Amino acid sequence: MIQAAAPPSRPGAARPWWEGRPFVAAMVLLAFVPFIYPQIPPIVDIGGHMGRYKVAADVAHSQMLQQWFTFHWLPIGNLGVDLLVVPLSKLLGIELATKLVVMSIPPLTVAGMLWVAREVHNRLPPTVAFALPLAFGHPFMFGFVNFSLSMALAMLAFGLWLRLGRLGKSRLRALLFVPISFVVFFAHTFGWGTLGLMCFSAEAVRQHDRGWSWWMAIIRAAYHASVMALPVLLILVWRSEATGGLTHRWFDWEYKWEYLLRMFRDRWETYDIVSAGIVLAVPLFALVHPRLTLSRNLAFSGLVLAASYVLLPRIVFGSAYADMRLVPFAAAIFILAIRFKKETRYPLATWLAIAAVGFMLVRLAGTTVSMAIAGKRQAEQLKALDYVLMGSRVAVLVWDKCEQWPLRRSDHLGAIATVRREAYTNDHWPMAGATLMTVRYPAAGWFQRDPSQIVRDPGCRHEGWSVHAALNNLPRDAFDYLWLIDMRPIPRTWVEGWRPVWAGEGSILLEREPLSGGGEAPPPATRPAASVPAQSATVPAQR
Repeated sequence: MIQAAAPPSRPGAARPWWEGRPFVAAMVLLAFVPFIYPQIPPIVDIGGHMGRYKVAADVAHSQMLQQWFTFHWLPIGNLGVDLLVVPLSKLLGIELATKLVVMSIPPLTVAGMLWVAREVHNRLPPTVAFALPLAFGHPFMFGFVNFSLSMALAMLAFGLWLRLGRLGKSRLRALLFVPISFVVFFAHTFGWGTLGLMCFSAEAVRQHDRGWSWWMAIIRAAYHASVMALPVLLILVWRSEATGGLTHRWFDWEYKWEYLLRMFRDRWETYDIVSAGIVLAVPLFALVHPRLTLSRNLAFSGLVLAASYVLLPRIVFGSAYADMRLVPFAAAIFILAIRFKKETRYPLATWLAIAAVGFMLVRLAGTTVSMAIAGKRQAEQLKALDYVLMGSRVAVLVWDKCEQWPLRRSDHLGAIATVRREAYTNDHWPMAGATLMTVRYPAAGWFQRDPSQIVRDPGCRHEGWSVHAALNNLPRDAFDYLWLIDMRPIPRTWVEGWRPVWAGEGSILLEREPLSGGGEAPPPATRPAASVPAQSATVPAQR
């Protein structure tokens, strides 16, 4: 059964530990922990983002970058982390600025979730911590940082919307949410749209609770939420100037089911799937338990997000995983909706709080260990860049192991060469209407941009270049270095014309040899002889 929100705790009664400020502070601060150790946040797409930040920050005064990249700021709905990192990088550099901004996204998301729960229930329910690990859900771990920042801001804004509605300050709310809607929109369009859905659905319940029929409540809710509609004008201009970017893959049920199981996808399949199962089971447990229920306010918001997930296609304007991004937040809203039907039963509440915090700590510990493992490997792989000359052209190939469960952090690792060496790499992703950076290097042919760096073996779920075909078609004269990352053993004959200059854990760097007809490769960087792999019949898999 779904009911209205419970009254606040009894006046004068001591708050249970999960409702106090120390608990809130601890939950927010713990969300910083997983990214303290890694030098670069080891999430899938972050290298490509950092390459773009480097171009945005330095292309105006770097002749090296100007050979291949241009960047023009425009008012589009995909700027969140860019607008923070680029100016901050003037003081701290691209890498530290990116780390500080990205590691702040989960704590902001956690704070937003806690605020929403507090406003709806007039207290923090004991189950609230079950939702908090979703701040590290699949979309964030995949590296959708602009989207993730926009959702963190949307959760915080939703908490403010609920608070001002509860206090009866609708006029003030309308004034504030005009600029707030633009802030969330510029972070990422998806967060703005989700904020609108959450605010509309919550307002419809509030209007119904004030005595309006459901039809009138929906009309009045749409009227109140319309203060956030002005960014639509920017979307019309933005999309009218964009070309390409198809919207398709509607009702792809196989993927929609997989995304439910993948909401925590990171490194360990059983651990991640069991965690997803727990998150999905908790709201169902509340519905069948005689003392628990769901707040109508948040349950309706959760149903609206769930319906949006079903209706969204997999690819929107050329951007993949559009529907997947909603999963952790819809699940979180249902968990945040859990409350007691009548008075809080503190023995049961205490056990629920202990279970929720235990789940949160177990997930946080796993994420921290996973990030440490990935960060260490990433740091070893990036030692290859010590042997790359400034302004070089680097062809990057990353072996796809047919989509095994562990996320590949190496898909866009090559773009760090742009950050550290102002190099050209083939893994940047200019996309019509979605990014402000353009890549122009016709000599690279197919290897001009993402996804040319991803190579697969026959039989993989997604078709693409095989390792052999990619190496055969690589325009040798267009690149100075060939960087093989997470590559399986391959015959050395596949890389004729390239000499190895460095090999380490998960990474091997080869340099173009001088042409027999008299052409010359660029002068080699200084390197210790011990770093060069021994000659053999195959290029070895990295350790």
